Amino acid sequence: MLQRMCWIFPDRESTRTSAKWNAAFWHTYQEVAKELDLTWERTAPEAVTVDALDPRHPRVFVNGERVTPDETLFVTSPYTLPYQSVDVFNQFTLYAVLEHAGFYLPAPPSMAVIGSDKLATLLFLKDCPVPPVPTARVSAGRDLLFDEFLSTLDDLTYPAIVKPAGWCASRGINQARDTHEVRGLLSLAQGGDTTLVFQPDLGRRTIDYRVHLIDGEPHTTLVRAPGDGALYPQYSTGARLYYTAMPPELAPAVEYIARKVPVPYVCADFLHDGERFWLSEIELDGGIICPDPTSPEVVRAQRDLIRARFLAYREAHARHGARAQGAPSDV
Repeated sequence: MLQRMCWIFPDRESTRTSAKWNAAFWHTYQEVAKELDLTWERTAPEAVTVDALDPRHPRVFVNGERVTPDETLFVTSPYTLPYQSVDVFNQFTLYAVLEHAGFYLPAPPSMAVIGSDKLATLLFLKDCPVPPVPTARVSAGRDLLFDEFLSTLDDLTYPAIVKPAGWCASRGINQARDTHEVRGLLSLAQGGDTTLVFQPDLGRRTIDYRVHLIDGEPHTTLVRAPGDGALYPQYSTGARLYYTAMPPELAPAVEYIARKVPVPYVCADFLHDGERFWLSEIELDGGIICPDPTSPEVVRAQRDLIRARFLAYREAHARHGARAQGAPSDV
C-alpha cells in the first residue's frame, strides 16, 4: 500500500525562492498528503542511491533509508531551469533506473521527455482538435555567427514571441520585432546553450487557460490573464489568476490529450487570442497554486484539486502493484 510520495527535485533554490515555492504549493502538498495518511517529501536526485549488485533484486535508498515499490512512488518530471541544468542528465537517467527497478512513476520517463520541450509536445499532439501554436525551434550553439538558423524562420511572422524550449514559470519570455532582435536574443541564449522556440505573437488580449486533468477528466481550470501593459501572463508582470469553468470548446482537445497522455495527472495549457484557442503546452507536474489565498472558497478548491491528484496517484500505484503481482488490474 502506498505510504510515501517523493518528488525528485534538484535542491538548488535560493533561500528566498525556496520560501516562495513552499508558500505557493509545497507546504500545501504536504498538508493534504498528511490528511490522506501519506507522507510527502522533496528528494534531491543525489539523495537516491541504488544497489543493483543483484539486478533482479535492486535495493533503492532515499537519504540512506530503504524504500520499496510497494510503499513509495516517485514524481519524476524534470526540472530544467538554468541553475538546475547540471542536474538534468542525472534526473533523466535516474528516472529510467527507478522505472526499471519496479517503481510506479506518475510521470514516466517517455512522457517526461515529451513534456520537457515545447516543440516536442506540440509535434506529439499535432492532431489535437485545438491546433498547436505554430512553432520553430533553434538551439543557440557556437555557430550562430553563420546565421544558418535564419532559413528555419523564413515563415515566422513578426512580432514574434520567443521563449526557452524547456523552462517553466514563464521565465525567459521575450518579444522579437524583426530578425535583428532574433539575433540579439539568440546571442544572449548562447551564453547558456539555451534552445529557443519562436511563435507568432497572438496579441495582448491573449489569455492562458490551464486545464487540470485527473485520470483523463477535466477537474479544475485556471485562467491566467496579462497584467496592464504586459505582453503575456506572468506573476511578475501583474497577471490575474482565477478559477473558471472549462470553456466547452476545449472538450474535444482535452479528450484527445487524455488519450495521448494516459497519466493520473496532467495540465494542458491553451491560449485564447480573443477569437480562437491554441494549444500551448502540457505539464505532467504542473504546480497547483492558489489564485486567491484570502478566499476560503478558492483555498478549498485548490486543496480539493491537490487531494484529487494524490488520490489518483494512489489508485494508479495500486493498479501498478497489482499488475506487477500478476493480479487483475481493476483494483
